[in-house]
Amino acid sequence: MAQIALLDNLIEQLERLPSIGHKTASRLAFHLLRAPDGQAEALADAIVNARSGIHECDVCCNLAEGTLCPICSANNRDRHTICVVEQPQDVSAFERTREYHGLYHVLHGVISPMDGVGPDQIRIRPLLTRIANEDITEVIMATNPTVEGEATAMYISKLLAPFHIRVTRLAYGIPVGGDLEYADEITLRRSLEGRGEL
Repeated sequence: MAQIALLDNLIEQLERLPSIGHKTASRLAFHLLRAPDGQAEALADAIVNARSGIHECDVCCNLAEGTLCPICSANNRDRHTICVVEQPQDVSAFERTREYHGLYHVLHGVISPMDGVGPDQIRIRPLLTRIANEDITEVIMATNPTVEGEATAMYISKLLAPFHIRVTRLAYGIPVGGDLEYADEITLRRSLEGRGEL
């Protein structure tokens, strides 16, 4: 089908999506071409509407349709605790647990000098403004356990030191169903440090 330029372009655009290889992109493209009238248009409209209607929350930088995201506008959240995460999808992961009832702050990345990302390229300043203006007692650093995630957490914790608030880090350890023999040393150390009572 290389001679059909429109199809090749559709497949190429689908391949740009995360985790979509050439075969999957081809299957999706052919599915869209065979789909009932209106289905492809509905997908295109949903993408355009999401891109134009979703932006960052004025407070926490999470995704929002209005000025505030649903979490910042909720009245039943613990307004003294902020959980700092890397991306909006991390908020969704925490919310699925139904265990955390505080607020969030989304950095939209991590400090990564190798990739040219410094502190000014992620949402650290809005976090500091919130800490200065709100009655926050604890900040939970929930960046990923990568070199960049750890460096970002340490950098932010140093910036928060003058505020004299509690700064904590998520405990990381062995996943449920995991085998100890396959765990690396850092994961095992974190598992021991984060252990709790039975």
